[in-house]
Amino acid sequence: MKCWQAADLVIQLSSSSKTKPDVLDFGTVFTDHMLTIEWSVTEGWQAPLIKPFGNLSLHPACSSLHYGIQLFEGLKAYRGDDNRLRLFRPMLNMNRMANSAKRACLPAFDQSELLECIRRLVEIDQDWVPYSGSASLYIRPTFISTEPSLGVKKPTRALLYVILSPAGSYFNNDSEAISLWADPKYTRAWKGGTGDCKMGGNYGCALFAQYEAVDYGCQQVLWLYGEDQQITEAGTMNIFLHWINEDGEEEVATPPLDGIILPGITRQSILELTRKWGEFKVTERYLTMDQLCSALKQQRVKEMFGSGTACMICPIGHILYQGENLHIPHQDKNSHLTSQIAKELTDIQYGRTSSDWTYLV
Repeated sequence: MKCWQAADLVIQLSSSSKTKPDVLDFGTVFTDHMLTIEWSVTEGWQAPLIKPFGNLSLHPACSSLHYGIQLFEGLKAYRGDDNRLRLFRPMLNMNRMANSAKRACLPAFDQSELLECIRRLVEIDQDWVPYSGSASLYIRPTFISTEPSLGVKKPTRALLYVILSPAGSYFNNDSEAISLWADPKYTRAWKGGTGDCKMGGNYGCALFAQYEAVDYGCQQVLWLYGEDQQITEAGTMNIFLHWINEDGEEEVATPPLDGIILPGITRQSILELTRKWGEFKVTERYLTMDQLCSALKQQRVKEMFGSGTACMICPIGHILYQGENLHIPHQDKNSHLTSQIAKELTDIQYGRTSSDWTYLV
C-alpha cells in the first residue's frame, strides 16, 4: 500500500506561542507543534499533519501500552554560526527507525518523505532552536501501535508522530568525566533480542540497574554481557576505548554490531572520522573487563569515552567493578582524543566545517 507523501502535508498552526525558558532540563520542554501520521491496515497511511502540540488520545487496550509495540528515534537540529539550521546525518536515523519498525511488526514507511515532514516541522518551530554553540533542538520521532485489542498480534493500526524539545547538556556538567557501575548480574540485551533496535523496552528495563548504580555513587551503568563479561554499552551510550592494545599498537576500539549493540549515528561518525585520520588502528572488536583491568594495571589505557546523540562525547573517569574503583585516564596531555573528536563533530554540526553529513533545514 502506498505511503504518504510530504506534498500531502496538512498544516494547522497554533494560535499562540509558548514562553521559551532560559534553563532547560533535557526533554522537559516542548515546542508549539508536532507531526502526526496515522496508519491502518485497511486504509493505509493517512496524510501527514502538523498541528499544535497536545496530548494523544489512546484506547485503554492499545497494544503499545500493554505489549511495548513501539519504538523511537533521536536526532538534533543545530543553529549554525551562519544562523542556518542543520540536521546531522538524518537519513541514518530514518534507516535505523525503519529497521526497528520491521522488528516491531509496525508498517514500513518512506524514509525520505518522513525526513521532509520533519524538516517542515523544524522549519515551522525554528525559533525554538537555541542560539548557542552548546545547545540544540532535540527531535523525537516515535512510532506506536494503536491496536485497540488485548490480543498479542501484529498491529492493524499505528501512529507515527514527532515532537521537538530544545536541549542543553544531557548530563549536569558535560565537561566532567562520568562514573560507571559495572556488575554482570544485570543484562541490557542479548543475542537474538532487540538490543540493536531503538525500542522503549530497552530503556525502561534498565532503570532498576541505573538507580542501583546511583546508590553505589555512580552516574551510569556499564553493561556487561556473557561469561567473559564483554563490555557493551554505558547507559544510553556506545563505548570507545583508546589504548595500547595487547600487540603494542595504539588503537581505538568499540564493540561490534552483533545484535546487542545499538548502531549509534555518533558511533559510526567517530569510526569514519578516526579511520580517515589514519593516526592509529581503529577497530570494532569485543572488549572484556579482564582486558580492561589488565590494560589499566599495565598503564596502557589512554582514555575511555561514551558517544550518543543526546550526550555527544562523554569522557569516562571511573568504573566501579567488583568493589574496586578503577581510575580511567582522561583529558590530560597524553589523552586528548575526546576533545579532538568532539570539536570535529560539532564544527560539522554547527556549520563551521562544510560536510555532506549535514542536511539543511
